[in-house]
Amino acid sequence: MALMMCGLYIMIAQGNLIKKIVGLTIFQTSVFIFYISMAKVTGATAPIIKEGLELYSNPLPHVLILTAIVVGISTTALALALVIRIRQAYGTIEEDEIRAKDRLE
Repeated sequence: MALMMCGLYIMIAQGNLIKKIVGLTIFQTSVFIFYISMAKVTGATAPIIKEGLELYSNPLPHVLILTAIVVGISTTALALALVIRIRQAYGTIEEDEIRAKDRLE
């Protein structure tokens, strides 16, 4: 939860677009860690049917997180590409300066 709140704080408090992307990445990673930790079943084994085993762990949450990681990387790459375009268009990546330039135009 602390890592999640750090990422959220960075996204809200920072005006630099790169720092916002870093905050988003930290937030995403904390959600992944939280979800995987909730899916852990103590004393369970892989879902392979074998005599003497009664408690199995569901692999679906881990598979979903792998998919979420791929989507997160894609989102981060797209956000960084947009920051590059914003920098070319406005000459800055500071949110306040971009808003000021928009108001002048």
